[in-house]
Amino acid sequence: MTFPVNVYTLALAGGFFTTLAAVPVWRAWCRRAGWVDDPGHRKIHHTPVPLAGGLAVFTGMVVPLVLGALALKAGWLDLPTSSAFGHGYARRAPQLLVLLVGALGMVLLGWLDDCRELSPGRKLVGQVLIALAVAAGGVRVTLFVPSPVFSLVVTTLWIVAVTNAFNFLDNMNGLCTGLGAIGAFCFAIKAAVAGQYLVAALAFLALAALVGFLPYNFPRASVFLGDAGSHLVGYLLAVLAILPDYYSPEHPVRTAVLNPLLILAVPLGDMVWVVLLRWRLGRPVYVGDTNHLSHRLVRRGLSPTTAVLVIWLLAAALGALSFL
Repeated sequence: MTFPVNVYTLALAGGFFTTLAAVPVWRAWCRRAGWVDDPGHRKIHHTPVPLAGGLAVFTGMVVPLVLGALALKAGWLDLPTSSAFGHGYARRAPQLLVLLVGALGMVLLGWLDDCRELSPGRKLVGQVLIALAVAAGGVRVTLFVPSPVFSLVVTTLWIVAVTNAFNFLDNMNGLCTGLGAIGAFCFAIKAAVAGQYLVAALAFLALAALVGFLPYNFPRASVFLGDAGSHLVGYLLAVLAILPDYYSPEHPVRTAVLNPLLILAVPLGDMVWVVLLRWRLGRPVYVGDTNHLSHRLVRRGLSPTTAVLVIWLLAAALGALSFL
């Protein structure tokens, strides 16, 4: 089968332009509804900023997916790989539905947190329930252990951990969005090279949706991701790490375990660092502070924009290592 550049191009164009067009619409709606991030403690903006990023990125994912599914079903796509995509879609349709429901759940949970400031306990319970539902729906990590219970628990913990890692790192313009885009690109290439075309198309779609949002969020931000957006980005990267089959008979552990960890090393490493530091200082691990990598780089003399670029470069370098 030929490499389906045409389908990937459609996914990239669809995600990018849909998100690009959706941001102004959702931004205006958020302003009218009062869904904005007001200036305050540990914040660098001086005027209210709409929290429309999660809605825009979710729109950029869902609209092309729905249109693509309709096109496949109606036979409108006359492409060399359309039959393979149709077969893959039919086989993975239940999983895709579960993933979309989980994404919607994360957006709604983040929206509630943005609007009502949920307690850490309630937010964690919501994350666990969504992750558990996704794992029960068939999207699971196995780690070579033939136990459904083990797989269910590990998958739930993984989704919750990655979601919170990106939520923690959403502290500077473009940081969370850019790291999500870099991770999605790495997962897309790995899935494409392995011949997992539907997974690769989904990852390219996530990449495009995030890149379509980035001009509104970096270096100056007219829109923020908000908790709805950071929850969605973390969730998407968590499931994109699960969906591809990394198994290699020669190096099963390295390919199945180290690949996702390398690609997501920056957000996961930053979360582990700040949680351990807060625990060591006797502070609640869920209370935000300025000890993240981004804040430390700024204290070293870098501008916020330069600090974000440095972290993007670090994430890209670690992601590149996963291909060696």
